[in-house]
Amino acid sequence: MRFLYIFAAMNKLFTLLLACLLVGELQATGVYNVRDFGAKGDGKTLDSPAINTAIEAAVKDGGGQVLLPAGTYLSGSIRLKSNINLHLSAGCVLLAAPGSMKAYDESESFGGFPEYQDGGHTYFHNSLIWADGEKNISITGHGMIDGKGLTHKDTESGGNIKGGSIGTGDKAIALKLCRQVTIRDITIYRGGHFGIIMTGCDLSTIDNVTIDTNRDGFDIDCCKYMTITNCRINTPRDDALVLKSSYALKKPVLCEHIAVSNCNITGYKCGSLIDGTYIPEPVGWVCGRFKLGTESNGGYRNISLTNCTFMYSSGLAFEEVDQGLMENIVVSNITMSHVHHYPIYITTGCRNRGPKEVTRMSSARDIQISNVIADDCDSLCSIIVTGMKDEPVRNVWLSNIRLYFKGGGAKELVDKNYREQGTNYPEPKFAGWTPAYGLYARHVEGLYVNDVTFRYERPDYRPAVVLDDVRKATLRSIDAPTEQGVEQVVTFRSSDISQ
Repeated sequence: MRFLYIFAAMNKLFTLLLACLLVGELQATGVYNVRDFGAKGDGKTLDSPAINTAIEAAVKDGGGQVLLPAGTYLSGSIRLKSNINLHLSAGCVLLAAPGSMKAYDESESFGGFPEYQDGGHTYFHNSLIWADGEKNISITGHGMIDGKGLTHKDTESGGNIKGGSIGTGDKAIALKLCRQVTIRDITIYRGGHFGIIMTGCDLSTIDNVTIDTNRDGFDIDCCKYMTITNCRINTPRDDALVLKSSYALKKPVLCEHIAVSNCNITGYKCGSLIDGTYIPEPVGWVCGRFKLGTESNGGYRNISLTNCTFMYSSGLAFEEVDQGLMENIVVSNITMSHVHHYPIYITTGCRNRGPKEVTRMSSARDIQISNVIADDCDSLCSIIVTGMKDEPVRNVWLSNIRLYFKGGGAKELVDKNYREQGTNYPEPKFAGWTPAYGLYARHVEGLYVNDVTFRYERPDYRPAVVLDDVRKATLRSIDAPTEQGVEQVVTFRSSDISQ
């Protein structure tokens, strides 16, 4: 018996030494398995303290991969640090803890400076995964982030932005002022307020990411030198992929040099993209779209969107309303089916949500959209291009575009006093039907339209094109039917056309 006891003790010691050697070997190779730091992966134990301990150990050694093997990891805030790769293995689920567990970091102070943006763009630390001022960070792997415990509501009230209650998780991934960021291969289900928000981040890559969520998918704010490729983004209740230029960095900062390609944007019921049932969701406020805005203090420059598909979405929206600029925008090779509210929307306005001492006007110029096909478009709105009387949108090219509308517009809409953007929130839904069923432009200088086809299913008694205060317009090869007695092109005020 004594021999057996000694043997068992030695065996236990040998196993412990072997485990220590293995851990040491893994750490020597730069891999830090969170289970070696106490994580259980049982979906019941709060594992974020162990995950953060693994991150700190890796940081102490100069960096490395923090590995989450298969399992379900109940988690509050994870603090990502420089030179760390957070790797979610296939079969891993990072499950956001409910607010009742008080497992999230308190939202940071904004420093007493006036806040000109929503709370979701102001606070980052009260998120599932966050980093602030770090570099060379990545989140990779074929695992899933399930934001079940995150809120999808705005943490603000009556226009006064608040940081949210302590313990409430707001976003799945929130990165601020980070450089050299890579997010690749992961899936985000129920991403909270935003699935991914990146503010003031440079030199970044998002690739092969799937998001199926109940608010925004990607919010890219004040960032530059970024590529977003091969992603699937399903957002039935809000925007899919949004570029913004808010005042969250306490100064106007351009969002620029952003290339988006080979992405699928949809508005199916939340969860039905991942499970493959693809259930259309009744559209409300908005339903999946690619958007610039509305926050636009700095503006957008050198943006490209190409080779993307849209299904049950609200189309393309380019909005500059906060005294920034919007220029050098190129869109090409886009297909859309079942388009809610509008297919293409370009506007400037003077909401001017920013410091009162800023007096410049919003501006937009050099926007090129080509090779677009869209079917089952809502008849509420045509292509819309609207500037301001004293600051027109300049130089817009629309070419090789095929749009198929539902039709049904009334004849008297041609004389409708379509609202000026002014200080209004820039959403066409609130302005109602456009005077034209195909293209409506106002306060534009330099509009070049070539090889465009419009069709409608039901009779539509509006003109195909209405131009109001449009100078230097060129219309070539417009294929658009009209009902008997209805002109194809109608102009108002000082519009001039070359055909």
